[in-house]
Amino acid sequence: MKTHKVRTHKSAEKLAREDQLAWKIASVAADDVSLEADVVEMIGNRIIDNAAVAAASVARRPVESARAQAVAHAFRPGATVFGLAAADRVSPEWAAWANGVAVRELDFHDTFLAADYSHPGDNIPPILAVAQHCGLSGAALARGIAAGYEIQVDLVKGICLHEHKIDHIAHLGPSAAAGIGAALDLPVETIYQAVQQALHVTTTTRQSRKGEISSWKAYAPAFAGKMAIEAVDRVMRGEGAPSPAWEGEDGFIAWLLGGPGAEYHVSLPEKGEPKRAILDTYTKEHSAEYQSQALIDLARRMRPKIGDLAKVRTIVIHTSHHTHYVIGTGANDPQKMDPAASRETLDHSIMYIFAVALEDGGWHHERSYAPERAARPQTVALWHKISTVEDPEWTRRYHSRDPEEKAFGGRVVVTLEDGSTIEDELAIADAHPLGARPFSRPDYVRKFRTLADGVVSPAEQDRFIAAVERLTELSPQELQGLTFEALPGKLGSSAAHGIFDWNRKQGGAS
Repeated sequence: MKTHKVRTHKSAEKLAREDQLAWKIASVAADDVSLEADVVEMIGNRIIDNAAVAAASVARRPVESARAQAVAHAFRPGATVFGLAAADRVSPEWAAWANGVAVRELDFHDTFLAADYSHPGDNIPPILAVAQHCGLSGAALARGIAAGYEIQVDLVKGICLHEHKIDHIAHLGPSAAAGIGAALDLPVETIYQAVQQALHVTTTTRQSRKGEISSWKAYAPAFAGKMAIEAVDRVMRGEGAPSPAWEGEDGFIAWLLGGPGAEYHVSLPEKGEPKRAILDTYTKEHSAEYQSQALIDLARRMRPKIGDLAKVRTIVIHTSHHTHYVIGTGANDPQKMDPAASRETLDHSIMYIFAVALEDGGWHHERSYAPERAARPQTVALWHKISTVEDPEWTRRYHSRDPEEKAFGGRVVVTLEDGSTIEDELAIADAHPLGARPFSRPDYVRKFRTLADGVVSPAEQDRFIAAVERLTELSPQELQGLTFEALPGKLGSSAAHGIFDWNRKQGGAS
């Protein structure tokens, strides 16, 4: 890996293209190095993981809405949409939109945390949609996904967005554009322009994940993927982008990040170096914010030691800066303590999550968020006894570059009514690559089958898994099989309409 210094340059300095971050990203994406076997294996795992979460979410209202918008844009050859028959194709950017929402809705797929946050699996829907539409092979798809993961992980390691209240999808737009460019084997110049376009049109604020969190939390990454496809398409037609995107005098760093004096360091693979960043990422065993994964496992472990939860006086979670200020009491969000809060808000309340995990001894992607579950009096009472504090050592470990000491959990101190205390800590989730039960292919398959049960027929599940097993051997026609068709009646029943199906709402009037 080579580390690149990235800072603002005045327009008069005329920063050469070859010295710009976007060009360096494009060069990595365009470098067609062989994929190593463990990387291909993990790409397959994450395709399965995405499909698992999509199967569990196909009937949820945000996913229904996104799918309805996509169906209004039928197109040939087009791309597939989760839940629909493979023959029902839509324009690739709309397939990426619908599938991106389905993958993201339950906050249940992979994650990578470093200087910033990310869900790198969000790269897969747009890259897969383009691969299907353009008739690419499974090998080309894998090449694109490896590039998308590489660029996103490298950006997340080097550039912090959240401290400036910029949402993490500002790294996703460029990484998805780079992955699409790699899959299509586009030249560096084209990928360079597309990466910059994608950055410009996918930069938004972190209010997406603050206060009254709405379904836009799931839509935001899908929007980035959709914009990445459009950016690549425009550039392929000869259009350009504002340059230099990151380093410009009025660019991303100067006005949205650290300012004209800021300096970032982004490490990228050198020419000929394999793209292995996907192996640094990790999936979720539980449908909740990643910082809660280890704490759910810890609650499960502490539950027998505590005994009668009615005798708990207080619970204090000593944890990292991010956990305290984003999903803890340090956020100062009253919504995080509100039994009437949305699912998206409860997903970002470690106080709620820890209380339910203590009571239930685990976590469920639907039952744990049910309104009646959140409103249960004893749950509310326990929930409101929980607080978080930042511990500098947990913050240091959270940001450590050493995987052996990097930590996303915390130390929990339970004080009982008699004044006695029970303490325990857990640094990483059980399913983490270094955890007690690291996920491997059988775990991903089991997750898929569990979440697809009753939604996707066993035969269709088998067909999908068999296709993933042959990923790099898939022909363009076989690539259309990297989806699943839901059983009849399992796609929801929303009667809502919008602009795209206005005529159907009006009974066909023009």
